[in-house]
Amino acid sequence: METYRFRDWSRLIGIPVEVRKDFEHVRSGVVDDAMEDSSALWLAADASAGRALFAAAEGYEVWIRPRELEGRLCYKMAAALRPIPAGATGRA
Repeated sequence: METYRFRDWSRLIGIPVEVRKDFEHVRSGVVDDAMEDSSALWLAADASAGRALFAAAEGYEVWIRPRELEGRLCYKMAAALRPIPAGATGRA
């Protein structure tokens, strides 16, 4: 599935993400915590690496993708969390 850059890092706590810098994959993981102003986030420790801090000021970007859920709700479209483009009303 296609990935989307996501700028409001504070809304990603508990969500699996991909961290990129200069168009290169740096690390994937679950967001453990994030600054309210989206200036930094922490990825939780996993089997391959410890807890890590990534700062927007250092050029890191966070990318998300729709993911499959269990139960009656088959898919959560993370893309629905994307910001509304400037000039759009947000109404269908």
